[in-house]
Amino acid sequence: MSESVVHFHRPRASQSLESNKLAKRIRRQVGQAITDYRMIEDGDRVMVCLSGGKDSWTMLDVLLGLRESAPVDFEILALNLDQKQPDFPEHVIPDYCKKIGVAYKILEQDTYSVVKRVIPEGKTMCSLCSRLRRGALYTFAHENGYNKIALGHHKDDIVATFFLNLFFGGRMAAMPPKLQSDDGRNIVIRPLAYVRERDIEAYAKQKEFPIIPCNLCGSQENLQRKQVRKQMHAWEKEHPDRIEKIFAALTNVAPSQLADPKLFDFAGLGGGRGGSESGVHAASPHSGVLPSSDAVNWLMPDAEAVNE
Repeated sequence: MSESVVHFHRPRASQSLESNKLAKRIRRQVGQAITDYRMIEDGDRVMVCLSGGKDSWTMLDVLLGLRESAPVDFEILALNLDQKQPDFPEHVIPDYCKKIGVAYKILEQDTYSVVKRVIPEGKTMCSLCSRLRRGALYTFAHENGYNKIALGHHKDDIVATFFLNLFFGGRMAAMPPKLQSDDGRNIVIRPLAYVRERDIEAYAKQKEFPIIPCNLCGSQENLQRKQVRKQMHAWEKEHPDRIEKIFAALTNVAPSQLADPKLFDFAGLGGGRGGSESGVHAASPHSGVLPSSDAVNWLMPDAEAVNE
């Protein structure tokens, strides 16, 4: 065997080891996120939003695996919203869900026609499409008793949203790992909040998920998000840990070091009265302090730390 063949083709044992390390790392990160934010509790009915992309397939796969050995009992429904996009392969998601034995529901709602009618030709349709999709998902979950809605946003999505709001919206906000909808009826969770996109891509390839492309509607990617993503990739090349540090900062906020008088009593400082962040600066999930002393431990015995 030539040296070139040895150099480019790793032994199968080595590939299997890398695959196991990747799976354990993702499982550990999802388990930690669920624990830190108390995303899933005993008796929850979790609606896993399934688009057919790499992120949602990975989320569903990991949650199904965790459910097998979880310390709590919870229900999973895989739900796909068929928005009637042209050439959408309607059979892919039902076929795969049947194959893996997970309960699923296809919710049909022609939001595509609405978006095409409202948005001028050549303009991005993503924003309106997202709002209509969110409304349909929230309504179904509420009407059918699903108290948790799981979305497949990952760490890169959260950081990118932070910069979108910072650069283009003039505010410091991102995607929280867990939130309550504006009307108070739904709790949204993001189990992949600690997982990097590159790991999800590798995992999806290993598992051979039936990926459905996200460009079926023909809409162009949001230009602002594209600019932010480009900048993030540039940072990664020069500083490999930059995204990790930025995400860590989002979990370690010091209101007294910013400038929002609604978050910190700047007016009350001075004159001997003092000032305090008491009740304002919440503990970081990474500080070792869980939101509650009885928080469920989602770190499985076989999900020990993996050497990076």
